[in-house]
Amino acid sequence: MIEMIALDLDETLLTTDKQISPKTAEALIKLHEAGKKIVLCTGRPINAIWKYIEQLQLTNDDDYTITFNGALVIQNTTKDVLARSGMSKTDLQPLYDFAKQNGNPLDVLDFEQVYPIADLTPSQYQQMLKAPMDFVPTDFENLPDQDYSKAVMSTNQEVLDEVADRLTPDMHKHYHIVRSQPKIMEFLADGMDKAVGLEQLLDHFDLTFANLMTFGDAENDLGMIEAAGDGVAMVNGTDQVKAAADDMTTFDNNHDGIAKYLKKAFPDILDR
Repeated sequence: MIEMIALDLDETLLTTDKQISPKTAEALIKLHEAGKKIVLCTGRPINAIWKYIEQLQLTNDDDYTITFNGALVIQNTTKDVLARSGMSKTDLQPLYDFAKQNGNPLDVLDFEQVYPIADLTPSQYQQMLKAPMDFVPTDFENLPDQDYSKAVMSTNQEVLDEVADRLTPDMHKHYHIVRSQPKIMEFLADGMDKAVGLEQLLDHFDLTFANLMTFGDAENDLGMIEAAGDGVAMVNGTDQVKAAADDMTTFDNNHDGIAKYLKKAFPDILDR
């Protein structure tokens, strides 16, 4: 039985104008009130998506969010950390060297703020993210010696296409590299993705992946789509995600695709 529903945000739960449609919000609130665990899964920190958490009324003691693409599992209201993992500055050195050699931008995120690497090409990440996070431009050599959640290259789509072609096998061994948006490429610790955070949260509630339904559209959703008992691709998603999914929405993110899928999946709750 499905007990947890995990949702990607951009182009999945959110419309293109970054809203949760009224019908989708209503369906998720009803499922939450019926005891289903609703979990937002994002590459952003929790404060950057707080308005969505409030809109869906995910403010109970047992409400959690998967942030930084799986690297941080956090309780919504207390901000208590259930699980956290990351990379060291030393882990990021090969990526910095690659970016410097190829003239690429780089932003490094800890679990609270963003460090645009000031001695590299300027990044588009702050404009793309549009989130209430502190951006602290810093030369790589001056980065604090601490754990980091991920690194990001944000630039024109054509430039990132070229980056993808230049990535070496060693880079792929060292990082889990995903294209979360056409203009954003993310570099996570090897083996890290949203499924890692979800597994830790499922264990916390004595559940398994068989109890999980997930919705996603892009490469950074593949792990949770493949692992879930019911992994659902958005009809507007990539071919790779659709191929990995158990099912697919009939409608896209701008036309209540999730709400309509949930109504078929949970008629006993949503047809009341």
